[in-house]
Amino acid sequence: MQEAEALIDPVAQKILTIAGNDCFGTDDETLADAVGKALKQQQHTLAVAESCTGGGLGQALTSVAGSSAYFLGGVIAYDNRIKQALLGVKADTLAAHGAVSGAVAEQMAEGVRSRLDTDWGLSVTGIAGPGGGSADKPVGLVYLGLASRTQTAHLECRFGASRGRDWVRLMSTSTALDWLRRRLSQGKDD
Repeated sequence: MQEAEALIDPVAQKILTIAGNDCFGTDDETLADAVGKALKQQQHTLAVAESCTGGGLGQALTSVAGSSAYFLGGVIAYDNRIKQALLGVKADTLAAHGAVSGAVAEQMAEGVRSRLDTDWGLSVTGIAGPGGGSADKPVGLVYLGLASRTQTAHLECRFGASRGRDWVRLMSTSTALDWLRRRLSQGKDD
């Protein structure tokens, strides 16, 4: 086994050098593991606000042993009244842009970060399908929000409808975790 690892190690190191930040781990490490490791190293905390993923983001984070050291909790805000009451999303923002929008994703991330007093807030809102889409906002349209103590941003994702609801939810969760992982690797907002 040690001989095999010794032969593989130089190749693995070359791949890691080429891949850079596109590679997040080796062996069994998941995106949630990588995010947790970075949060722990930076002594940062995280809270999540979810709509279309229905708790999938929180589930992924809590699947990592010891996640209570950095993951404080989350809000599943499927209904707009919950987005407003628990996350502070503004009624006029919902009226102007709709629940599936960058502005709402940002307010969800800011709201959960502020209310749970964490370093980071991560949010997901979108149309997982199979229904609910329109020409302007098709099934598979998802907005992610990310708020630190100093900055807030959103990311628009279009995962399409062809692979179904579970695919949209999985891709939303994975993309959100990867976006946070990449931001943490930059060492910004500390």
